[in-house]
Amino acid sequence: MSDAASLDTFNRRESEVRGYIRSFPVVFDSARGSVLHAADGREFLDFFAGAGAVNYGHNNPAFTRALIEYLESDGIIHGLDMATSAKKAFIEAFEKFVLEPRGFDYKIQFTGPTGANAVEAALKVARQATGRSNVVAFTNAFHGLSLGGLSATGSSHYREAAGVALGDVARLPFDGYLGAGVDTLDLFEKMLGDPGSGLDKPAAVILEAVQGEGGINVASGPWLQRLRRITADNGILLILDEIQSGIGRTGSFFAFEESGIVPDIVTVSKSISGSGLPMSLVLLRPGVDVWKPGDHTGTFRGNNLAFVSARVALEEYWADSALTDGVKAKSEILRTELERLAAAHPELGAVVRGRGLMYGFAVDGDRSLAARISAEAFSRGLIIETSGAFDEVLKFLPALTISEDELGRGLRIVEESLDALV
Repeated sequence: MSDAASLDTFNRRESEVRGYIRSFPVVFDSARGSVLHAADGREFLDFFAGAGAVNYGHNNPAFTRALIEYLESDGIIHGLDMATSAKKAFIEAFEKFVLEPRGFDYKIQFTGPTGANAVEAALKVARQATGRSNVVAFTNAFHGLSLGGLSATGSSHYREAAGVALGDVARLPFDGYLGAGVDTLDLFEKMLGDPGSGLDKPAAVILEAVQGEGGINVASGPWLQRLRRITADNGILLILDEIQSGIGRTGSFFAFEESGIVPDIVTVSKSISGSGLPMSLVLLRPGVDVWKPGDHTGTFRGNNLAFVSARVALEEYWADSALTDGVKAKSEILRTELERLAAAHPELGAVVRGRGLMYGFAVDGDRSLAARISAEAFSRGLIIETSGAFDEVLKFLPALTISEDELGRGLRIVEESLDALV
C-alpha cells in the first residue's frame, strides 16, 4: 500500500473516539456527486451522503463556483453575528423559497455550526419562554451529543459516555414503539391530565418526524397532528428536529410538512448549507423569541461561506418542484426494490420503512446482519451505514441528486451483498 493510502497516521495519532473510519477504512481523496475516490484508486458509490450533510451531492459545481467567486472577491469569511452581504442574501432567499411559500412566520437564529448547538439553543429558549425546565423526548430519539441534546437522546451507548447525570427530560414511547394499533399518545395525554402521574408539565416536546439514528422510524401524520393538538392545548412548545430528516430528505423541505402541522421551534443543520460546510439555525415562532442580546453566542455562528452555498442551494433547487419530483420518483424505486429484497428472503422477517430518500431495511431476527451487509457492500464499492438501537437497520441515505442509474447500481450491490451472506 502506498503511503498516501495508508491509515498508519490515523491509527498512530487520532483519538480512539474515531468511528466511521473503522467502518470504511480507506483514505478518501476526492468526491463528486455520489462517487467517492480513494487514494488507492478505488471508487465508492455513496449511499451515506455525509450522514445527511450533502443532500445535493459532493462538490456540487453550482456551489463550488459560487464559493470560489466569493473567496476571490475577498468576501467576509468570519463575521460572528454581524451583518454581512452573504447573510442578508441567505435570509432573503430563505424567506422567498422556504418561509413564504409555506406561510411560515419564523424568526431565524444562527447558532454555532453544529446541529447539537441548534438543539441546545432550542431547549434553552423553550425553557426561558415557558419558565419550566422539564422536556419530553421520545424513545430512540437522537438530538446530538452535547449535554442538553444528549439528555434528549435515547441511546444508552451515547448517554453512558456523558459522565454526568442527564436530567430534566421525561421519555415517552414514539409512534409505533408499542406495536401497530397502539396510539402511544394516549399515555402522554393521560399523564398530563393526572396530577399523580409524576410527569412535571414540560416546557417543550422535542422529536424527529422521521428518526434517523434511531432506526428510520416514521411518525404518522395523524400521530403528529394529535401531538400538536396536545401541546397547543396545554401550553407546551413543540420542537421539531429537522437536522437529518429535513432539506428535502423525505421529499418536502421539512419532514413535518406532510402532516400539516406548524411547530413552535425547528432545528436545522447538516444540508442547509448545501455544500457540506458547517451551518446551523433555529426557527422560532416570534412569540418564542424571548432571547436577550448575547444570551446564546458562539464564535462561529456566522459561517459566511456556508451562507453563500446555502443561498445558491435554495435558488437552484427550491425555486420549482424538479428536485422534489425527482426525489418522489427515486423514492418509489428505492421502496419497491427494498420490498422486493425483503420478499425474496422471507426467512429474515425484514421490515422496510422510511420516506423520500431516507429508508431503512430492518432485520430484528439477526441484529448483526445489517452491519455485515454494510461491510460486504463496502468491499464491493458501496458506502452505506447502519442505525437503530442494535445497529439492526441498514440505512439508505443517498444524495437527493443521485441518478437513477447510480441508485440502481447501489441497490444491486446491496442485493449481491445480502445474497453472499444468507
